[in-house]
This record gives sequence, structure tokens and C-alpha cells, in this order.
Amino acid sequence: MNGSGEDEGRAAPSRRRDARRNKAALLDAAASVFVTSGVEAPVRDIAARAGVGVGTIYRHFPNRADLVIAVYRHQVDACAEAGPALLASGATPHAALRQWIDLFVGFLVTKHGLAAALHSDDAGFEALHAYFIDRLVPVCAELLSAAAEAGEIRSDIEAYELMRGVGNLCIGADSDRDPGSEPRYDARRLVGLLVTGLRRPN
Repeated sequence: MNGSGEDEGRAAPSRRRDARRNKAALLDAAASVFVTSGVEAPVRDIAARAGVGVGTIYRHFPNRADLVIAVYRHQVDACAEAGPALLASGATPHAALRQWIDLFVGFLVTKHGLAAALHSDDAGFEALHAYFIDRLVPVCAELLSAAAEAGEIRSDIEAYELMRGVGNLCIGADSDRDPGSEPRYDARRLVGLLVTGLRRPN
């Protein structure tokens, strides 16, 4: 039997895992740059943050729309995967729901420029809203159901309804500042009040 063939077979999954990790690190770097500089940030800034060459980014993402879409999906996936983990580790289902909503708010208020991109004519953006709904609404529903079954919150709140309400509270949160550039509106505080208001009356 060819020993080198076996070694190659074992090495292939390892290379794939490394490639996935490297791509995820690149997307995390791009997301961080987008937060500070918007989705039109220079690719060289993203490459510098990721510690790779500009060519590496273009090899993965031939144009900016591809990169923006990938970052958006990556962040949606991270938010979706956090739900079950928080439910398993949280002190209570309501605490897990509050933590997850806080992550969701962070996603909403830091996607600088993404809203405009989503309303562009690029066909690649058209499926993103559906992806967002398909991935996140079931996670929110699971958290709401667990908290309701535990008797912590009222049971008549739909996941989409809550997420829409949170989204509306976050609109413009990053741009509402006074002349001294201090934030005039704290979306997290208002969303916190909303989540507190879900509790069942004693």
C-alpha cells in the first residue's frame, strides 16, 4: 500500500480546515474594518488587518460585492450559532435571550454602509435578506420558546415581531450624535428595556 497516498488523504481534511479558518479570519478582519471605515474601505486596509496580501483577498473575493456578501453571511452565521450556545450556558433562558439580543443589536448597529449596499442593484444582495430571516428568526424563536416555557416571559411574542422591533430601535443609532460627536441615542438601552418588558408580570 502506498504510504504517501495515505498521508495525502489525512492531510487533505487538515488543509481544508486551515483554509476555512484562514477565510474566517479574513472575514473577521474585513468586518472590523467595515465597522470603523464602512464597506467602501480600501482592500489594502483589510489585508493589513488580516495579515495577508491584497492578492489573497481578491483570490477569495474577486469584487467588493462578493466580500460584503461574505462578511454579512459570516456575521449572520455567527449570530445564529451563538443562540443555542447561550441557551446551553446561560443562567436562565431569559438571560440567554437578553445576551443574544445584545449580540443581534451589535450586528445591526455596526454594519456601516451595509444597508445602502443591500438596496443596491447588485443581484447578489437580493438573497441576503431572506438568508438573514431564515437563519436568525428560528434562533430567536427557540430562545423565546425556552423563556416562555420556563415561565419567565409572556408567550404571545413572535420572533419576527421582536426582531423587527429591535431593528427599528437600532435604525440610525450610529449616526445620531450631538455637535461634539457624542452619541445622543443609546439603542442598547432602549432594546434592553424592550427585552425587560417581555417578562411576565408577577
